[in-house]
Amino acid sequence: MTAVPPDGPPPGVLPPDLVPPAYGAASLADVLPGAAAALGVPVDRGGLPPDPLGLTAALAGARRLAVLLVDGLGAHLLRAHAGLAPALAALSAPAGDLAAPCPSTTPVSLVTLGTGVPPGGHGVLGFVTAVPGEDRLLNHVQWADDPDPGHWQPRPTVFEQAAAAGLSVTAVAPYAYAGSGLTTAAYRGAGYSGTVSAGDLAAGVLRSLAASPTGLVYGYTPELDLTGHVRGIDSDSWRLQLGLVDRVVEQVVDGLPDDAALLVTADHGMLDVPRGTRVDVDDEPALLDGVAMLAGEPRARYVHAVPGAAGDVLDAWRGVLGDRAWVAGREEAVASGVFGAVGEGMAARIGDVVALARGPWAVTASATEPGPSRLAAYHGSLTAAEVAIPLLLARGRALG
Repeated sequence: MTAVPPDGPPPGVLPPDLVPPAYGAASLADVLPGAAAALGVPVDRGGLPPDPLGLTAALAGARRLAVLLVDGLGAHLLRAHAGLAPALAALSAPAGDLAAPCPSTTPVSLVTLGTGVPPGGHGVLGFVTAVPGEDRLLNHVQWADDPDPGHWQPRPTVFEQAAAAGLSVTAVAPYAYAGSGLTTAAYRGAGYSGTVSAGDLAAGVLRSLAASPTGLVYGYTPELDLTGHVRGIDSDSWRLQLGLVDRVVEQVVDGLPDDAALLVTADHGMLDVPRGTRVDVDDEPALLDGVAMLAGEPRARYVHAVPGAAGDVLDAWRGVLGDRAWVAGREEAVASGVFGAVGEGMAARIGDVVALARGPWAVTASATEPGPSRLAAYHGSLTAAEVAIPLLLARGRALG
């Protein structure tokens, strides 16, 4: 493949088609702190405001709150398919669209939601990241207990802080994820109620709300995201799965206690990536020259160079990808603010080179990542389609 000349701002400056998350103003990190504030629990966010979304006012009078996260339900996708999701479309939007964190991927988003701080503050900085000093990678969705979740993600979660304040706190999510490293990092402090189906999720959320006169319930459903990855978002499978998600939301709304409220949000959006807009590193030797480890995922790559080769690797990735991606050195990427303030010792989890895809492009690795390289749709970068997520509200009858 011939190198493509760069197009847009100078190196290290985020191009205008990529959206920096508004941490502490209108991001996924702001949802649970606002929900906790509405229940009278102040949350330590490391200096970020307690409730920038105004949820204390929007949820006035609520004694029980449920927050449902639908994996992969981007705001753009929901608007484009509103006719397939009438229950979701009927909900109010108290704060407009929010921004997913960077990278816009599930492990990063779930821990950002759970802690109420940006990725740079909690340390789960990608789908797959390097373990500094150990010459190995950590896939956060296959994470058990190595490294120790309490060390790898040291921030207290919103759930821990709410439980310490006396609230009943429950996470309702697939039983297979109970006790995983990611679950512990994101949800510790919450009692875990495992689910086996969509109906079980709806029932579990309602049962947990009914179990206490005041409390916070979190629910999670992954199937829409999985369907999009495998079949594509422009597929009958994805559209039918959206209808099933909408039915779950309808069931929860219909069963809300009078003094309860439901917030629905997502972890990221998604877009289809045609075969013709993929750069495979195994077909581009320049992209692997001097590379020790390739981390991240196809639309949000972290490239770890062998000692002394970081500058050459950065030049090679910029030269080959051109305007297909924003390519920056680690220091440039951190300084851009896309991760929020990066804590001490956490920057090494980010690659020497960061590549965030622009447009419909993706950087695959068919030899080392054959499964992910065959997917139909992706996310991870900072395009509007990936970053914009909904925040929707339903209120029990007593709340008006």
